[in-house]
Order: sequence, then structure tokens, then C-alpha cells
Amino acid sequence: GEVMEREREFAVVYESFAKEFPKLKIIMEHISTIELVQLLDKYDNLYATVTLHHLLYTLDDVIGGGLNPHNFCKPIIKTKRDREAIEKLVLSGNKKVFFGSDSAPHLKENKEKSGGAAGIYSAPVLLERLTEFFVDKKKSDLMEDFFHNNSMAVYNLELPNKTINIIEDNSVVPDEIDGIVPFLAGENLKYKIS
Repeated sequence: GEVMEREREFAVVYESFAKEFPKLKIIMEHISTIELVQLLDKYDNLYATVTLHHLLYTLDDVIGGGLNPHNFCKPIIKTKRDREAIEKLVLSGNKKVFFGSDSAPHLKENKEKSGGAAGIYSAPVLLERLTEFFVDKKKSDLMEDFFHNNSMAVYNLELPNKTINIIEDNSVVPDEIDGIVPFLAGENLKYKIS
């Protein structure tokens, strides 16, 4: 199928697996369409991860005002309607959805060429920008579940005895880190890990 439709078309595969193997936990990694959001609650054994870039961006951020190869990833970032469905899902507190980083540190030269690499280098800003997202939406009570509690429960893992402190602190995302352009390069962050 076409690049914008592949994930939508794959929904029938997830659905067939969910029906055929009802005791198998199936994780739909890095969902980016409204169809997979809707499919999530249709089957008890379907779960999903959401990336920062699919939560914040639409296709306009990739090709809207000119091509931005640093926002090109797969699954490709979709429409406003898809992004809004993903945001609503994350803010619903659904225990079957959790964070998936999908951070891909491709060198700038490999992104800015014909046939450039797919992937977004989001690791340097993940927790800081997700914190801002949840605080801005007045849903900071959902952060820990989305960051780790939901996934730990799905995978039957025990949470390590660690604490991450995130504090308010304005900073600017660097334009480049070791030859790699990070997600949100040049933009302001309201939080940092202390």
C-alpha cells in the first residue's frame, strides 16, 4: 500500500491476530492513525505505544512549509485528525497505551540527502517535552502511568527503585548534537531533568 495507508491497511492483520490468539498480548508499536486508536479497545489483548513525535506533529510539520527531513520517520506522521485521536487516547488515561520512544539518531548528512534516513532523534528531549505536554493539558497525574507504569504492568515487570526529578527550567534545544539534528531543534523547553 501507499506510505500513508500502510498502517491503516495493517489494522485487519492486528484484528485477525487478536481474534485468533486471544491470550496473546499484542503491542501495536508507535501507532499513528485513528483506525488503530479505535481498534485498541475492541480487543482485550491489544495494546499500543505512542511516540512523542506522533503525539505532537502532523504531516504539515514534515512537508507543510517545505520539506523538513528531520521530521521524516516511519510510520510517517499523519493528519491532524489522526494526531488528535492519539492525543485524546493518551489523555484518556487508558492503561493499554504507553510511551514508545522510537528515537533514531541518524547523522545530519544521512537525513539531508536524496533517499534520506527515516527516523527522528527524540531522546534528548523526550521526558522534558512529554512533561510539558501533560502539564499544559492539566493532566500531569497521568505522566507516570504513560511513562512507565502501564508498560511495566503489560510486561509484568517490577519498577526499579529509581526517581527522576524534572524541574522547571527554560532552555533551548541545540541545533545539533554530535552531528545529529535533534527533534525540536532550536525550540524552547520549559523543563529539564535535574
